Amino acid sequence: MSKNTKIALIASLVVLIGFPVLFLFISLFTGQWGYLLWSIVPSFTVGFTGLMITFIQFKKEGNGE
Repeated sequence: MSKNTKIALIASLVVLIGFPVLFLFISLFTGQWGYLLWSIVPSFTVGFTGLMITFIQFKKEGNGE
């Protein structure tokens, strides 16, 4: 696993898990659940897309060695 793929994996997980948690806290603080609801779909879309691309890169690196 190269350094770039590790960074891509961390970035994907931050977007997939971290952003919804951040917006959950914002929603709890403000009482307006629209923040959480409007952040879930884009976060999951970008996070899963990043994870798929990262896993494809892992497979390519594994076959090249």
